[in-house]
Amino acid sequence: MKQLLLIPLGSFVLHQAQAQSPIRQVDPVNFSQVQITDSFWKPKLEKVATVTIPVCIEQSEVKTRRIDNFERAARKKGEKHEGMYYDDSDVYKALEAIAYSLKNHPDPAVEKKADEWIDKIAAAQEPDGYLNTYYTLTGLDKRWTDMEKHEDYCAGHLIEAAIAYYNTTGKRKLLDVAIRFTDHIDRQFRIPNKPWVTGHQEIELALVKLYRTTQDKKYLLLADWLLQQRGHGHGVGKIWDDWKSPQYCQDDLPVADQREIKGHAVRAMYLYTGIADVAAVNNNPAYLPAMKSIWEDVVYRNMYITGGIGSSAHNEGFTTDYDLPNETAYCETCASVGMVFWNQRMNLLTGDAKYMDVLERSLYNGALDGLSLSGNRFFYANPLASHGKYGRSEWFGTACCPSNISRLIASLGDYIYAKTDDAVWVNLFVGSNTTIPLKKGTIKISQETKYPWDGNVTIRVSPDRKTKHKLMVRIPGWAQDEPVPGETYFYLRSAKTNFTLTVNGQPADYTMQHGYAAIDRVWKKGDVVQLDLPMEVRRVAASDSVKADKNRVALQRGPLVYCVEHPDNNGKVSNILLTDDLQFSTSFDPSLLNGVVKVQCEAPVVKAGADGISIQTVKEKITAIPYYAWANRGEGEMQVWMLRKLSNVVLQ
Repeated sequence: MKQLLLIPLGSFVLHQAQAQSPIRQVDPVNFSQVQITDSFWKPKLEKVATVTIPVCIEQSEVKTRRIDNFERAARKKGEKHEGMYYDDSDVYKALEAIAYSLKNHPDPAVEKKADEWIDKIAAAQEPDGYLNTYYTLTGLDKRWTDMEKHEDYCAGHLIEAAIAYYNTTGKRKLLDVAIRFTDHIDRQFRIPNKPWVTGHQEIELALVKLYRTTQDKKYLLLADWLLQQRGHGHGVGKIWDDWKSPQYCQDDLPVADQREIKGHAVRAMYLYTGIADVAAVNNNPAYLPAMKSIWEDVVYRNMYITGGIGSSAHNEGFTTDYDLPNETAYCETCASVGMVFWNQRMNLLTGDAKYMDVLERSLYNGALDGLSLSGNRFFYANPLASHGKYGRSEWFGTACCPSNISRLIASLGDYIYAKTDDAVWVNLFVGSNTTIPLKKGTIKISQETKYPWDGNVTIRVSPDRKTKHKLMVRIPGWAQDEPVPGETYFYLRSAKTNFTLTVNGQPADYTMQHGYAAIDRVWKKGDVVQLDLPMEVRRVAASDSVKADKNRVALQRGPLVYCVEHPDNNGKVSNILLTDDLQFSTSFDPSLLNGVVKVQCEAPVVKAGADGISIQTVKEKITAIPYYAWANRGEGEMQVWMLRKLSNVVLQ
């Protein structure tokens, strides 16, 4: 057998940067300017529009009746609040998903329904701008007395929904509601400088969006003021039972002094997204050392191979470094959505592709896993192993995840392209087209690809006139050899990985800049860039620090992490050995799980002898599927990390 080389996963390569280097601002291309034609993603956008969003509407109106609280609040007849104190946020996130989806998939009936909801929300608003059905129905005298009651969290989701709906439809009603509520919050806290720490962060990033939409600087000031409140002892400690540490809400240190990831995973992701947004708008590098250090702590020591984060259900978040159990992994869908948000912002701040590498990992694996192929069942937690007792749900009592994954998929166009004055950035390989204004002219960009099944990407560049600018094409870390010590996961392989890049059929003249192939030339209409990424099956091992993955191996092909699931492997997967000498084959199966590339091999399978005492291994054909597609064929065994060889034999 060939000697295997141990090469760290390129997607986690750390490019060293000076902490005091100036912020480099890259602007995203808005989803509304991107038309998605992709064979992988467009069906998912259609599924969200035609199945998932109607499910969110039905749950909000009929089954959980979250919308009823707004009607009760508007009537002011002393009726009781039903549900949880944060349920308003689920309505707002559903509205945001509707807004994005209406741009991709116009539907007059859905738009009419959204307008009905907006009328009910507006009617529930208090004269002073306050809007929260829990306190309106349980006692306005108690409002703003408990930092953990999610008033500002709900406000943040209202703001995001309002901006999305305004951008899609041009209708201001919900935006005006959000502005009045935000002005109320500003008068309540920032203007009098009354200490307040948001228990569940979210409003900070929303306020930056509101500033960008209205150009009213007070919203940016409020966002930064809220960030500066943290870590000074202003927060309320008790959350539930023994969760009393300010670390749970990232309130133990001022944000500029934080260096490690702690506490609740979703809250952390929303907070750090807001910090990156404020730093970008203010062109203030003071927060960057914290952001970069925390990112390294997340990615190098506390992230699953799927891009999921948060190993513990106890605090829905982080424990100790390298504590990454598989079957009990929490990996909340919302946390992976938050990883997409935060890593996009870090990429915009720095122009470094490593953040888009992690975004892609979370998007295609940890986040996408949260939505069933049918579009109507969901995961809250996303474990990396199952003995058959975990399945998808129709809904949840705390229903943040269904609407969150819906709004992420519907807004996919936000993450594909970015730009500076003299450059276009191709970040994700998604069949699409857009028109991007640069300083010297307008550029039409289109992509054609079968990614992630195929590594061939055709990028067509058509400026309105001959123009010299850069095309920055992200070369995924997994397609490069950039060994850096100290990472969590490593590729096991014996062959060098190569990508090829051509312009008009000739080898491209490019330089590598922070993970991007920078092609700087005079472009003309009809220029064609061809990127060919290697798509071999990669064996992945974990460092010895990850005890849960010792003597185990995982499979990755392109951006997709694979798993072995019961329906393809005689109902059992825990007795399969993926030994180091295996050879893998791949093929696209259009009849399997809506069409996937499956990975197969002849692998040893441990079986009991006829006497019930002895054991033997026999070779059987094993099939692995993309992790995001598991649990769509009933409950049963599944594993991402497979044994490489026998150590202690336990037959189940």
